[in-house]
Amino acid sequence: MNATSLPAPEKVAARATEILSAILADPEFDAFATASLKYDEDWACFAGAPVISKYDQESDKTPLLSEGLRALSLKAAVFEMTRDEKASEIPIAIPVDEMTHAMIAQPRLLARITERVGVQIIHQTDQEHTDYRTGDYTHRAYALAWGEPSDRYWIDHEEAQRRLGILRQKYEAAGFLNMGQAHVIDFAELVAV
Repeated sequence: MNATSLPAPEKVAARATEILSAILADPEFDAFATASLKYDEDWACFAGAPVISKYDQESDKTPLLSEGLRALSLKAAVFEMTRDEKASEIPIAIPVDEMTHAMIAQPRLLARITERVGVQIIHQTDQEHTDYRTGDYTHRAYALAWGEPSDRYWIDHEEAQRRLGILRQKYEAAGFLNMGQAHVIDFAELVAV
């Protein structure tokens, strides 16, 4: 990512707060939020939200929705100012990024809302950056828009990687390999519960 091509964090923060306010005021926002939060049984990612200490999907999903909306609003503001999809993929913390996937999984609702708001939501998995760090561009713009981000959800990249290493060891001990992409369970055998 070329930081010199990014607009001033102050400008992004101001526009992102406008975008988020418009999204929250949209007549279909409640349906969008409900649909995004119902995505919970499909949140089987072993490497996203589980990096949160003592993660509990039931109590963490609503705050994560707020954080995901803020992240998408920042990215939309950057895109609006640069028209550059790559530049718009600013660093997002791993658990926040996972929540954005739940929101993007509501394509028709999200498309109608963003059309009325007049913005484009940018997210492409092969271009995303989950290497968020306190003090980086995303952090500065977020702090200017909404104050300091919650370190419960906005986990620095190095710390997230450390936690992923712990999770990887625990998963492998339970028979889940490659961060849940494979396992050694033979369902033809009786599995003791």
